[in-house]
Amino acid sequence: MPIAEILLLGLVGLVSGAVNAVAGGGSLIVFPALLAAGLPPLDANVTNSIAQWPSYLGATYGLRSDLRDQGPRLRLVLPVAAAGALGGSLLLLVLPSSVFDAVVPILVLAASALMALQPQIRRWTGDPQPGHPDRTPAMLIAVFFAAVYGGYFGGALGVILMALLAVTANDSLRRLNATKMTLSLTAATVTIVVFSSLGAPVHWVLVAVVGPATLLGGFLGAKVARRLNDEVLRWSVVVLGVGVGIYLLVY
Repeated sequence: MPIAEILLLGLVGLVSGAVNAVAGGGSLIVFPALLAAGLPPLDANVTNSIAQWPSYLGATYGLRSDLRDQGPRLRLVLPVAAAGALGGSLLLLVLPSSVFDAVVPILVLAASALMALQPQIRRWTGDPQPGHPDRTPAMLIAVFFAAVYGGYFGGALGVILMALLAVTANDSLRRLNATKMTLSLTAATVTIVVFSSLGAPVHWVLVAVVGPATLLGGFLGAKVARRLNDEVLRWSVVVLGVGVGIYLLVY
């Protein structure tokens, strides 16, 4: 592999990891880069899913202080996310990609709209404050289907998770961003196990190039995310989500 291509993929991975930590959707930066490197779409999707795992690890570590006291919530949502990701990754290996292609952009744009309307939605539902009980049944259902999507495709999973958590979990967006990263890490771990066990077309050389860069990007991006107030974080997710949704519509 030419040095220039290695450096470019490393830079793309670094930016992707940082975007994942701040708002989500960084995998949509790596995916077209892998296509440009000559990978078929299925190979690029699978390779991208595995290369993103270090970014979730780095961001989760960087946001670990925001996970404090979230144990009860995490014990509920993490197994649900693992189950959803298992189903989604198996669907990827047995269904044609056209099954989800039509709905993926709509899901991302709908999640972006949900995030933009989050303050109004919270007012309509009684404006619960951080520390009030979560809407646990709705949260678990939302996390499961988001994780199915994440196991199948994964692009902008963070945008979707943040939007759903923002209206089902009563906490600050900064702390929910840490929850989002932990859920993304869980889903990505399941997909790695499934793809490795079932012989999915993973290009490990490219994972070795992109993965370490996403790890560093995720850790550095977490430092930025912790300094953003809720409004800046919310609109960062909205803007990135709309951009990703439009990209997917025209891609």
